[in-house]
Amino acid sequence: MQRIKHHITRIASAAEARVWLTALVAALVAYFLFELTGEVLEGETRAFDEGVLLALRDPTDPALPIGPTWLTKMMVDITALGGVTVLTLIVTLVVVYLALRRKYRTALFVTGSILGGWALSSAIKIGIARPRPEVVQHLVEVTDMSFPSGHAMLSAITYLTLGAMLSRIEEQPSLRYFFPLVAVVLTLIIGLSRIYLGVHYPTDVLGGWAAGTVWACGSWFVARWMLGRR
Repeated sequence: MQRIKHHITRIASAAEARVWLTALVAALVAYFLFELTGEVLEGETRAFDEGVLLALRDPTDPALPIGPTWLTKMMVDITALGGVTVLTLIVTLVVVYLALRRKYRTALFVTGSILGGWALSSAIKIGIARPRPEVVQHLVEVTDMSFPSGHAMLSAITYLTLGAMLSRIEEQPSLRYFFPLVAVVLTLIIGLSRIYLGVHYPTDVLGGWAAGTVWACGSWFVARWMLGRR
């Protein structure tokens, strides 16, 4: 009996440590986002942003990206993973999967959380209204504002939230870590693809990652309160 109590205490301590660590990460990232937004609005990041974009282009012709042709094609394919069409398809499939597993509350929570994050992304873009980069040619078509990167923010919101929710219902410890790891990798490469394609400044992507991470952390906290602890 004493060993069982000791084991339960260790589990509870680990759970509390994750809560405090998540809260710390969310607070630090939120502060970084606040400071970054201020720098962007004041134009302090322009030299850095344009320098990175130009470093990824042929010095003799800024319209040509560095690297082989297949790299550009690969980046175009990767960036599609952060588009609204692909994200909507993925969210729909995950929600159906949760419903089939009779995790109806989790399915509703995931839907509401992600849709709310998408609405926030659009609101921030409209509020800041930063124009797209003009120092290099865009390698894919874009129409809306630049900060924060919608692909970076939406992928962070969607993949990180789905990763966290799927890890909550998974019994195998290895898979509970697998889902968040995949989410982080996808979020990173999608954001980097936007910089390489010249449609976003690096600070746009950093802002998108930060905003999406804060939203995902907040969703995780709300999930613990509404859906109960894992």
